[in-house]
Amino acid sequence: MMTLFLEGALLGLTLATFFGFGPAFFSLVQTSIHRGFGSAAAFALGIFLNDLLMVVLCLMGAIQIVTEPSNYLWFGLSSGIILIIFGLVTYSRKVQTEVVDSEEVPIKVNGPHWLTFVIKGFFMNIVNPFVWIFWVGVVVGISARFGGNEQQLVVFFGGTLSVVLISDLIKAYGAFSIKRFFTPGMIHKLNMIAGVGLILFGIYLITRVLIENL
Repeated sequence: MMTLFLEGALLGLTLATFFGFGPAFFSLVQTSIHRGFGSAAAFALGIFLNDLLMVVLCLMGAIQIVTEPSNYLWFGLSSGIILIIFGLVTYSRKVQTEVVDSEEVPIKVNGPHWLTFVIKGFFMNIVNPFVWIFWVGVVVGISARFGGNEQQLVVFFGGTLSVVLISDLIKAYGAFSIKRFFTPGMIHKLNMIAGVGLILFGIYLITRVLIENL
C-alpha cells in the first residue's frame, strides 16, 4: 500500500509542478500576501476539498452531468464570466496604507472569517471546467489500471491529493514569507498582474468553449 501511496504522491507532485499555476494559484498567492498565511491555508483547503469532491464524483460517475456537451457550453461560459469578474475586482483593488516615519507601509486589515476563504478556494476551482475534464481523464485512467479496486484507488488518490495540498501550502507560505519585501506600489502591481491573469483565463475559457461548440 505504501508503494501505491508513493505512486499517487508522484502524480500529485507532477500536477503541482506542471499544472498548478492556473487562476487558483493567482488567488492563492494574492490571499497570502493580503490576508496572511492562515487565510491562504484556508483557501488551499478549499481547493483540496474541491479536488477531493471531483475525484469522488468521477469514481461515482456523477461527473457526466457537468461534462455532458449540452451542459458544458453554459458551464464554461458562466465560469469564464465569473473569472473575469474576479479579475476585474482584483485588478482594481487598492492597497490600504498608513504613514510611519514619512514612509507608506501596508496596514493589517481585519479580513473575513477563515471559512470564507475555504469557500472561495472551493469555488475558484469548481468554476473551471478544465479541472473537471482533467480529473475525469486521470480518474478513468487510474481506475482502469487498478480494475476499479476501491481500496487501491483510495490509497493512490490519497497520496495524490495530499501532495497537491502540501504544495499549495508551500506556495502560500512562500508568498507570505516574501511579503515583507513588497512595498505598497509593488503589491498594487501584483494585484494588477493577478487581475490580468484571471481575466485572460476567463477570456481563454470562454473562447475555447465557444470554439469547441461551433
